[in-house]
Amino acid sequence: MEFLIFFIIGIVGNVVGTLVGGGGLISLPMMLLMGLPVHSAIGANKVSNTVSSLSSFLVIFTKKEVTGKEALSVLVFCLGGGIIGGLIASFLSGEVLTIIAIILLSFAFITSFMGKGNFGGTEIFQLNKKTAPALLGIGMYDGMFGPGSSTLALYLYASEKIAYIRAVGLARIGVFSSCFGASITYISTGKIMWPVTFALMLGAILGAQLGLRLARKLKAKHVKPLLRVVTILLLVQIVVDYLR
Repeated sequence: MEFLIFFIIGIVGNVVGTLVGGGGLISLPMMLLMGLPVHSAIGANKVSNTVSSLSSFLVIFTKKEVTGKEALSVLVFCLGGGIIGGLIASFLSGEVLTIIAIILLSFAFITSFMGKGNFGGTEIFQLNKKTAPALLGIGMYDGMFGPGSSTLALYLYASEKIAYIRAVGLARIGVFSSCFGASITYISTGKIMWPVTFALMLGAILGAQLGLRLARKLKAKHVKPLLRVVTILLLVQIVVDYLR
């Protein structure tokens, strides 16, 4: 029964995470409610996200909806940012990290009403003076804290007039690169509860594929409103946790 519950959590979390980011908003609290130690819950999330994000990216990549050059750019900057963020996090308190998360998500939410990007464009993603530091910053945020990193990335791609399905693919490779390093850390320190992680991983892979199917049917004009809803929910969760 427990295996089935974690399998379902993996499905639901990754459907949401693939569409608009913020899948951890569902999976992490549910795992904690199931009685998992916090480090084991985070570790299971990172391992399952590594595998599921790679699986969904490969589907998009094989359909040539994202180029290798675009994917490599995102991977390098998010991985580098994740490493830097992990190092910075070791010097900062949990309270400071939470405040940083609130500021970044609030900024993304506010600017979403100002920008004209709505995933309706056909541009190829390119590194420039705006996107390179933004990707590095998103990677750092994911390395430091994590919740909402995919959501922040999707806001960035929308502002660059990237088509939604291409943005999803780029966000997935970003998640893979940041979660990969974290997974190695959690595995090497023995924090992984493998039966739970395996169940979550199977659900995550299925959820990511279902999310992709839904993403192809989702109209570009509906993505921004969904992103804003998820951003508000993320902010509420983080603020509540901070006040506790």
